[in-house]
Amino acid sequence: MQLTKRQQASTFNLPRPDWWRGSVFLVTLILALPVLVIFSFIFTPSGEVWQHLADTVLADYVSNSLLLVFGVAIGTLLIGVSSAWVVTATSFPGRKLFEWALLLPMAIPAYIIAYTYTGMLDFAGPVQTALREWYGWGYGDYWFPDIRSLWGAALMLTLVLYPYVYLLARAAFLEQSVCILDVGRSMGMGPWAVLFKIALPLARPAIITGLSLALMETLADFGTVQYFGVDTFTTGIFRTWLGLGDSAAAAQLSAMLLVFVFTLVIIERWSRRQAQYFSSRTFKPMPRIKLTGMRATFAFITCFLPLLFGFLLPAGQLLSWSIDTAGEMIDSSFFSLIINSLLLAGSAAIIALVIALFMTYGKRMRGNKAISTAVRISAMGYAVPGTVLAVGVMIPFAWLDNTLDSWMRDQFGYSTGLLLSGTIIALLFAYTVRFLSVSLQTVEAGLGKIRHSMDDAGRSLGYTPGQVLTYIHLPIMRSTLLTAVLMVFVDVLKELPATLMLRPFNFNTLAVRAYELAGDERLADASSAALAIVLVGIIPVIMLSRAIARAKPGEEHVT
Repeated sequence: MQLTKRQQASTFNLPRPDWWRGSVFLVTLILALPVLVIFSFIFTPSGEVWQHLADTVLADYVSNSLLLVFGVAIGTLLIGVSSAWVVTATSFPGRKLFEWALLLPMAIPAYIIAYTYTGMLDFAGPVQTALREWYGWGYGDYWFPDIRSLWGAALMLTLVLYPYVYLLARAAFLEQSVCILDVGRSMGMGPWAVLFKIALPLARPAIITGLSLALMETLADFGTVQYFGVDTFTTGIFRTWLGLGDSAAAAQLSAMLLVFVFTLVIIERWSRRQAQYFSSRTFKPMPRIKLTGMRATFAFITCFLPLLFGFLLPAGQLLSWSIDTAGEMIDSSFFSLIINSLLLAGSAAIIALVIALFMTYGKRMRGNKAISTAVRISAMGYAVPGTVLAVGVMIPFAWLDNTLDSWMRDQFGYSTGLLLSGTIIALLFAYTVRFLSVSLQTVEAGLGKIRHSMDDAGRSLGYTPGQVLTYIHLPIMRSTLLTAVLMVFVDVLKELPATLMLRPFNFNTLAVRAYELAGDERLADASSAALAIVLVGIIPVIMLSRAIARAKPGEEHVT
């Protein structure tokens, strides 16, 4: 059959299917390079700097990281599970609002909420100032908890990470049919017994998955713990790399941190394997228990407090500071920060989308175990903390730059300088590795909704695989592709440690500017940049909220 000119002029030229497998493996190898580099240092002999770290601060890094994980785990479980159960199983005034509003703290990066609460709660902040005015106290006359502490950091992280547990726990509770819970009631169980003996055990895999995501973000956090002066692996890697200038010791610290992270990944994967046993063939949604009086008030408070402390108070404080400092901070340099941030985030989002389309469509065409494994490996970068990723990117890029520069000097007497390390290229590569998983999962979900018969129909008309993707799949997946771009865009905009370590000289973003001003204790001045990040971060939260509002019980699945 002769192809039309439009078919022959495909705008999305992809490799032939015979080369697809090798291309997917090559892309996977390149994306896995930073992690492979980090793990290679496990077998590197210890140097003087590493020995010094082991003798002095390594124990603090381990203990503080574990204590931080423990505190966040307790906090996110209590808030996430309790709020998810209340909005799913009961009916009270404000429930429909809380269904989506409880996700709003996801829009605020942890380091920004840390800056905000420090400004509100320190000695010169409005809270302590009001206390001194009300009671006539002076310095040293009263005790006030120090927010800049390990448990303060755990609280800040809990306030912005509990939505991970809430989201997946609520989806699991929605999956539970009344047919299952009626069994418990027929055995004489009350509402609390049904919750603890039936509902929670059935939702356990989903809860563990949400908890694992929250804890991976905890181990990856840099801005909060650095600002609060808590020594963890991420702050140690940063100091060793930029302060001591020892890339090998920084890589060895990174390798230790990756062991913790991949342990959580293994737990999360194991929980997903167990996620199938709570489904029910005959689904009937649970009737909500109508609450009145004190019970309704208690349910309202359970949902309102996380929203108040996790979003309303910090967002309100940022807005107030921004209004006060707008005349001084919003100038031409501020707009340059916005342009830099938008260009970086937009470029990274498009690159991640193109690679995700290539990988997922290759998996669709050659859906064997080897390619599926390669795609899964490509998505592992999301579990790698930004500080670790920065070290893993900089080491091979610096080696390549130095090797090429040395060869050019010897052969042609010309210095190439830094072509990769210390440039936008290194930063975009790190972003792609870090956030490719977001695009992969979104695009894979979109492709999964398209029947394979549509591929066969296109091929029967003489379409090449690239033309099938261009003319059939992409128009159908338009909203899915937009979602993938927006999710990566916002994640890149909020990313701090990788940007801080890999950015070119004299190149700032909103996140870096907020970090620098907060480090100088200019918290009010940092509010404009911080608020801009929060406002953009609300976009994917609104998308998630709308999806939850449209979801019907029995249609959400935890896998």
